[in-house]
Amino acid sequence: MATVVEEELLESRLSMEDFVKMQSLFLPSDGSDLPVSMQRTEFVEQACSLIGHGSQEEYGHLFDSIDVSRDGWVNWERIASFLLLGLSEKEEHARAASVPRWRPARTLPVSHRDRLHSITHLPTAGYYLSVSKEGTLAMWEEKGLSLLRSHRLANDSVKPKDLWATDMVVLPNVHKLAVSFTSKEICFYDLLSKQEFNLQYKLQGLRYTPIGLHYWYHPERPEQAVLSFGDVGGQVSGVCFRSALISLFERPSAGVEQDSAVSINWAELQQGRHRCCYTVTHTAHTGHWVRTVRFLGSLEAFVSCSTSANTSMVLGWREAESRPLRVTAFHTEKGITDLDFHPELNLIATAGVNNQVCLWNPYLVSKPVGILRGHVASVVAVQFMLRKNQLISFSKDKVLRVWDVASQLCIQRIAGIFPKTQECKTLLFFHEERSRLFLSFNSSLLLLEAKKESGRRTMSHDSVVTCVLYNSLFRQVISSDASSAVTCWLMDTGQKVKQFPRCHGDARISTMALDATQTRLFTAGMDGVVKVWDFNGHCHHSLNAGRGLAVEISQILVLKRTVLVLGWERLITVFRLNSFSQYFVQPAEWKGGVQHHDDVLCAAFRPPQTLVTGSSDGEIIVWNNSTENALRKLNSGTKQQDLKPKSENTFRKASITSARRHSVNSAAKLLCSTLCGEEDTESYGITRLAFLECRKGAAASGGADLVSCGGSGVVHFWNSVNCHLVGEFVAHKDSGSIILTVDSSGHYLATADMDGGVKVWDIQEYCLYPSDRVTNQAPKLLSSLRPHIDCVTHLETCVHGDQLFLISASTDCSLALSYLPGPTIGIFGQETHWRLGGPREGLLEKEKEETREISGGTEECMDVRKNSICSPESSETDHYKLGKDGDEQQPDTRQLQILNDGADMLGWGFEEGCGMQLSDSRQHPYVNGVQSTSLGTFCELRLEELDTVGELNKPDFIINPHLYFGDMWDSSTPAPPPLPETRETGLKAPFDEKSLFPKEVLEQVNRPPEGAQRYTQKVSVMRNYGRALSRSLGKPKASTSGAVKAK
Repeated sequence: MATVVEEELLESRLSMEDFVKMQSLFLPSDGSDLPVSMQRTEFVEQACSLIGHGSQEEYGHLFDSIDVSRDGWVNWERIASFLLLGLSEKEEHARAASVPRWRPARTLPVSHRDRLHSITHLPTAGYYLSVSKEGTLAMWEEKGLSLLRSHRLANDSVKPKDLWATDMVVLPNVHKLAVSFTSKEICFYDLLSKQEFNLQYKLQGLRYTPIGLHYWYHPERPEQAVLSFGDVGGQVSGVCFRSALISLFERPSAGVEQDSAVSINWAELQQGRHRCCYTVTHTAHTGHWVRTVRFLGSLEAFVSCSTSANTSMVLGWREAESRPLRVTAFHTEKGITDLDFHPELNLIATAGVNNQVCLWNPYLVSKPVGILRGHVASVVAVQFMLRKNQLISFSKDKVLRVWDVASQLCIQRIAGIFPKTQECKTLLFFHEERSRLFLSFNSSLLLLEAKKESGRRTMSHDSVVTCVLYNSLFRQVISSDASSAVTCWLMDTGQKVKQFPRCHGDARISTMALDATQTRLFTAGMDGVVKVWDFNGHCHHSLNAGRGLAVEISQILVLKRTVLVLGWERLITVFRLNSFSQYFVQPAEWKGGVQHHDDVLCAAFRPPQTLVTGSSDGEIIVWNNSTENALRKLNSGTKQQDLKPKSENTFRKASITSARRHSVNSAAKLLCSTLCGEEDTESYGITRLAFLECRKGAAASGGADLVSCGGSGVVHFWNSVNCHLVGEFVAHKDSGSIILTVDSSGHYLATADMDGGVKVWDIQEYCLYPSDRVTNQAPKLLSSLRPHIDCVTHLETCVHGDQLFLISASTDCSLALSYLPGPTIGIFGQETHWRLGGPREGLLEKEKEETREISGGTEECMDVRKNSICSPESSETDHYKLGKDGDEQQPDTRQLQILNDGADMLGWGFEEGCGMQLSDSRQHPYVNGVQSTSLGTFCELRLEELDTVGELNKPDFIINPHLYFGDMWDSSTPAPPPLPETRETGLKAPFDEKSLFPKEVLEQVNRPPEGAQRYTQKVSVMRNYGRALSRSLGKPKASTSGAVKAK
């Protein structure tokens, strides 16, 4: 396997120490302040020799990148400016390309009874405003989003029950609010008056009902502003204010009270009677509603859209006050429902009825510069995120997408969290300063708030990642977090596939498990419920594990006939699969009763019936899962002891001794700490248990087949058959509690600590053979990584494309993928997607190397005597000894070799392009006379060498049969009966058609029939005649006559 990653530039690979060395090249040697400069050849030679990283070609390329003016020299000032500029560009690109991380969606309290028509922000007062169809205006506090008050807008032109608002826009530079109504009016309300929302101006006499408003003012000359609106008749109008800060419209000199509303007639504005403003219009959308209208200040143009194919989008260019608008029309297939403009990129984004989001250059009419495909329903709203150069789009099927404008790719898809109403009017408003996204669905208002950027650290989840699994059926990684969300990721690229939010409501998910078919996912929440899901997000069953209480579940074990749930009490909670007929499933009774003295934290199962559980006080109990009776108990801090099940009066006694008293360096000192003269019992807690599946045969000979870990960073290797400790070592010093996992082949052990560190150990031959003493030497350390910056919560190994991988989850909200063993590939959800290479690329080389190593020592191992055993010295040392130069030497000849786990079960190894080859490791050595095979169908059998068979003595009844059988025995051997005589037939020569069949039959067969039935008829006639002939030949008397007749 290989990960395809673009090669980094030299300046990206250099460290801070390397730049300090490079800076030293430009320091003056005579102590003067004059800058030192270098030519290209001098810089390449000195920098390459001093730093030591990179080639001379790379340093030459770095010189050329710095010397853009081609002066032929560089100094440290130029190098520093180049590096700072490059870092600034990278930071800007990373900030812009980062995916928004939204907080959980929440519904805001509203006072609206009808659908919302507009949402906006009032920057001068720090409020959010919304208006609904019935004219109700709601106001929210910007900081806490609490509903401050609501107000019913007044309009004396119509009765309150007939009031119908269509849109709203804020005029921030003049502190006013404009609202359009179906009475063909636009009312202007003063926000600074003593009377709340006092009506100041009323624009009347419009020909059609205005349905879309927009306001723009010049950032440097705020007195210049434009109010644009579109109506249901297809007309786009604009009111251009010359002195907006003084007055929007001219007020009558006398006869009108100062506090009363001033009525402005639209016809008067068009005739130019108001010197403070003038109007412009165009009717390019005639016959179609103008859905959205914007005035683009940088282009001096009005842009509008409709659902007409011929005039989907129209640009009206403003050239002079006295001249009409110059119109440019853009055509799409089915029209446009919404649009937005990005002034820096000079792009217009449109929401198409044809499910497409298009990016347009205002000066290119023929076709869009980009088409964003992905929606499967009509797009109803679009809006740019100006700071991040991203675009938000929302479709009619309630799917929200976030697009990267530069790459024109969808970087985020959100669905399933929006109200499931059939027909609704949806509005979209994104507040750039607060990174808040408001979406309205009729009268309800939903808020999505983006989290603050957390530097360059990539986070896979919004909260702590609690568990991770690998689904080989779908080739996906499944993770859960503390916000009760389950996320599926593509293993090949690290991209997010789907997410199921709030699986357990507000309760965090503590652990997960897959069934044998990998089509059902079991999730456990802090609410004490275990739910069974399919990968379409449907919950099939709800298991009442906590019996109505909120408990913390640490592990779910899905077996063939039962589901075991544990973590919060001393008893194992069991669910029988035969009771999964209803949605709500109640637990059954565990027949073994309570055997642990503290809460059961973890468990491991080995087919067909061995179950092992570990508790928080360090006890490990071996169970028979079929009978649910406890068999043996061992404790990491005290003597191991047998258990007597309560349901039986007698129990077999197992010979169990305390392995710790045989250990020279007792690990008890490492497992407990003294605090005020008392032992810290938490250091004994068992956090993980794992069976070594490849060592089923070795367990009977005294080797280790069970691994456990817990406090103080110590890993224990146990023999579950004889129930004694075989080995232990400190994996992480001074790290507190640790976790572990073992790959399916039993070659690698992965451990992780509370600081984000992960280590991989080679345990292929560790504690494989019995010894008189407990092994304290650690196995070979293959890799030590730190993919996380906080506590690692879960580890998972998997085989993907014949390559071993390690997946780790952490409380730093990240999910990391690493080779096993090997470096970290990346974080799931990161900006740069990895691409895993072809299958068996790395695994085959490893298998070849391991096969060569084992084949080299096979001949030596076969000379070992039948009853030989590994000495204690060899079992406590590393299997590979280091020479003086640090190179690995051949294994010690006293070390016994076993079959390589990478070889095929039948002794044949397969290599691509090489065909089938006989593996070099087919011959297995013997340990204590027992063949220690660990693979294949017969791994459970105890295969021993057969003793030499001596000469067998015949029993006396065979030597002297007459003494036993008397007269029944006749010493003379009876002659065999004569063979039956064979009868001759009349056939003297082989058959042919002419001699066998009569002439009339042959003539009938040879007569040409019609079509393709000739051959079939010939065969059937011959077959029938042959059957009749054979029956006649079977009779003794008819044999000769039949032959004569045939002639």
